[in-house]
Amino acid sequence: MAMTTTTTTTTTICSTISPLKSPCTSLQPPSVSSSSSSWKFGTNLLSKEAVTIAAANEAVVLARAAVKVARDAVALASLTEEVWFDGEGGRGVERDGRSDLMFRRKKRRKRRKGFGRLEVDDRKDGQCQRLVMYEPVQSEYFGWPEEAELCLRLQDQARLDAVRRRIAETQEYEPTLEQLAKALEMKKRSVNRILCNGRESLKSITCSHRKLVISIAIDYQGKGLGLQDLIQEGSIGLLRGAQRFDPKRGYKLSTYAYWWIKEAIISAISKNGRLIRLPGNTWAMGAKIAEANSVLRTALRRSPSYDEIAEVLNVHVSTVRLHFERTKSPLSLDRSLTDQGCMTLQEIIAGPDETIPEKIIEKQLMKQELEKLLQTLSKREAHILRLKFGLNGQAPQSCEEIGRLLKLSRERIRQIKVTALMKLRRIGIATNFKAYYA
Repeated sequence: MAMTTTTTTTTTICSTISPLKSPCTSLQPPSVSSSSSSWKFGTNLLSKEAVTIAAANEAVVLARAAVKVARDAVALASLTEEVWFDGEGGRGVERDGRSDLMFRRKKRRKRRKGFGRLEVDDRKDGQCQRLVMYEPVQSEYFGWPEEAELCLRLQDQARLDAVRRRIAETQEYEPTLEQLAKALEMKKRSVNRILCNGRESLKSITCSHRKLVISIAIDYQGKGLGLQDLIQEGSIGLLRGAQRFDPKRGYKLSTYAYWWIKEAIISAISKNGRLIRLPGNTWAMGAKIAEANSVLRTALRRSPSYDEIAEVLNVHVSTVRLHFERTKSPLSLDRSLTDQGCMTLQEIIAGPDETIPEKIIEKQLMKQELEKLLQTLSKREAHILRLKFGLNGQAPQSCEEIGRLLKLSRERIRQIKVTALMKLRRIGIATNFKAYYA
């Protein structure tokens, strides 16, 4: 029985190490006639070879693991840098070389804490850098009763602020809490409670509708204001709508405040979206022209002309042309025209006609001729014409303004002006100035 067990063990060891070593057919167990010393020597030799082969296998596994770790390190080092903005502290912390797993875990932890993810592409020096900003955008959804209560508290604070502004305008200083309570015929504690409830309601409404504001603001990116500015303006519009919200009508605050958010964003773009501010009617016409331009471009598969846009909008062609001229982006006169920067835009733009020497001389001669003609009139007639047409270097004035200055009626000033012009026509003013307009 002892010999059978030894043979089985030796065969198992040989089958295990056979892929790495030569076949074990030559390693036969010693015969029964062999001495005990030779049998012990063969057994020790087999055990040493098995340990050596096992160690070699372990070394191969460790080498493969080291290669895998090195590849992962290279992949981590080649990842794009991302800037993470913590919503709580407001400070930027640079984190370089994050794997996808770490990225997902970070995103999940931030979402659980109530921080939403906003990605903005910021191009700087020709390179696109992705800014990942975390802000507290978790929406705390309220039911209709909670929304109604918050809006009513906000409206109470708005009425209190209106009284405060009225007192400040009257007395020219900010009223104290006691003066405010006396003006409202309320207790100081009640006024303080209204202010505290208003601040809490303002924060709750802003946080609960943050996603609504962001979804509207995203559609207006690239029109002159950044995403953060658009979100800020939309939040102001949200609070303005909440102050006018009537819970008794039965609809939700988000339905009513949608228009106020959109209107606040559009108004902010029209006021601050351009270096040179355009009037509000120009922006309204611009929206119609942009819509008509998009529809015609899709239908005609080319850029539409001014006449085609004017025909669709039923407006004059000059209105469309004037809009495109006014909405052009302003250019700096110091802008370089070449890569070397040796020439600027200011150096190639022609100056006004007043700077040309010939025009300056003509203007001086015309003033001399005009003074000779005014000397043929009475002093009052010449003075009124100078004030009316700005010949004295000042801005032209109306007959009413001249009448207040000379203590005469507007009709009397008009009569004197007409009489003076008739005298100049009889003298032949057209003949004297014909050379300047030839």
